[in-house]
Amino acid sequence: MEESRNVPSGLLPIVLIALMFGLPIVIAAWLYYDTSLRPAGRTNHGILLDPIVNLHDTVPNSPALEWSEDHWLLVYTNDGDCDAECRDALYTLRQSRLMLGNDMNRLRRLFLHGEWAPDRVFIAEQHQGLGTLKDDELRELLAASRPQQEPAGGFFLVDPLGNLVMYFSPDIAPDDMVDDIGHLLDLSRIG
Repeated sequence: MEESRNVPSGLLPIVLIALMFGLPIVIAAWLYYDTSLRPAGRTNHGILLDPIVNLHDTVPNSPALEWSEDHWLLVYTNDGDCDAECRDALYTLRQSRLMLGNDMNRLRRLFLHGEWAPDRVFIAEQHQGLGTLKDDELRELLAASRPQQEPAGGFFLVDPLGNLVMYFSPDIAPDDMVDDIGHLLDLSRIG
């Protein structure tokens, strides 16, 4: 009887075992180094303020602290008359809150005005629930906390503990601001 000389019978199981352990490593390396499959990183539309400034520590007598108690606070400041630019900013403030949907009651809006108070009829008709006050000490703190490369006239976000958290430039779209605020509200257990 003559033996047929085919592939050695012990080689096939070794190749299968090598593929079983080696193929996942090759696939994992390919997925790790292939950048086309990576999800895009999260970028903020606003600027996180660093260092964090606490309003209770720096302006403990500010009436804004009562206004923000147990709520997130979105603040807009304007020194002069509430002209078209100011009215656009108040519109952005209002729309950003409304776009939060179920979370809109967690956020309050505050308009810090200068010497001239805004038109009360306009505020009552167009911006119900908007707080208005004159607070020079808080306005100076906000001006000092604004990132220097950013234009003035933007929006500040204050958390329920009184910390200045973010600054949004004046030309931000409401949906971009809502994206950042909504993300913070989702992560927050306060307010």
